[in-house]
Amino acid sequence: MAQLDVKQKLAILADAAKYDASCASSGTSKRDSRDGKGLGSTEGMGICHAYAPDGRCISLLKILLTNSCIFDCHYCINRKSSNVQRARFTAAEVVNLTLSFYRRNYIEGLFLSSGIISSPDYTMEQIVEVARSLREDHHFRGYIHLKTIPDADPELVHQAGLYADRVSINVELPTSSGLKRLAPEKDEARIEGAMRGVTASIADLSDAKAKYKSAPRFAPAGQSTQMIVGADAATDGDIVGKASQLYDRFNLRRVYYSAFSPIPDASAVLPLQRPPLMREHRLYQSDWLMRFYEFKPHEVVAATDAATGMLPLDIDPKLAWALKFREHFPVDVNRAPRETLLRVPGLGVKAVKNILASRRWRRLRLDDVARLTVSIAKIRPFIVTDDWRPVSLTDRAELKPLVAPKKQQLELFAA
Repeated sequence: MAQLDVKQKLAILADAAKYDASCASSGTSKRDSRDGKGLGSTEGMGICHAYAPDGRCISLLKILLTNSCIFDCHYCINRKSSNVQRARFTAAEVVNLTLSFYRRNYIEGLFLSSGIISSPDYTMEQIVEVARSLREDHHFRGYIHLKTIPDADPELVHQAGLYADRVSINVELPTSSGLKRLAPEKDEARIEGAMRGVTASIADLSDAKAKYKSAPRFAPAGQSTQMIVGADAATDGDIVGKASQLYDRFNLRRVYYSAFSPIPDASAVLPLQRPPLMREHRLYQSDWLMRFYEFKPHEVVAATDAATGMLPLDIDPKLAWALKFREHFPVDVNRAPRETLLRVPGLGVKAVKNILASRRWRRLRLDDVARLTVSIAKIRPFIVTDDWRPVSLTDRAELKPLVAPKKQQLELFAA
């Protein structure tokens, strides 16, 4: 490997990290250095931009320790057989970069992943050393997210959780057959075994922390994972089902979806084109329905096309479900329970909360609902108020053009 300076390494390894989507920093414990002790903070506005659920923009130094790898996963641009320029940071270089960027107010945390060099254990040792040095040698109190290696010794993964705010282990692909075909050196059982170990450690040390103030914390922001969308034949229904299983079995904080992107010198087994980015967006929306709108996985799957198993790209999954199951509508906003109101297209969690609060004091009219939502036009065919009732419910074919978002032609030189 040619000798590169730190700036050249940063250009290569920051670019190589862009394919990892799981870098949000929400949910960690609050720490700061306003008492004059230590350095950094997990709060406030802080070279990757992620967004927390409350809308805050989080700036993270998002890099790989190295883009060299002994594995040859077909979909990975850093695979062993890929013709890309390689680079590698030392643990000390990553520590110095993080501190330097933080002091300049460029970032408020670190997201560190890596290709596998020498062995999974050796690579994991280097990743852990970065976090250990930041925490113990420099008293860094900012956010740290470590991408761990499922093939590494469980004790090393455990050490990562003691220093990091969040740890993540990628399941890579939504089906076992896809993983065997595209990443034959990776094993689903080992991946899920590592995730199970992290889940157990989070639970054990959380219980210990509740009893003993001096107990160490372990990944207070939980663990997450990522699935590649469109590299194999998995349908949206397959992906939704897999995500639901992962949430239930490992109590994950987030499942991230990353649309497959064709890479240079691609393997012949990969598709020639990337899937529509809208597909990734629809999967995030379906994920939101399960996490915040009380939809069951089978209900989200029911919104997919029966023939293809895919979610529609022209409308969101919630609207697709409502159009497919018209027998559940219209909903009386003055009487319906929360779980029913959450299924109304166009009503968000905040709007439902406001409806439930307002109707304690008065009967709601259509204008009242309009003031609580962004667009009453989308909602009107699905609700009943004191002064409104859809007199004749049109069939799905006639209703969809009325409630689907209008296609907009983007102007090339629009101001």
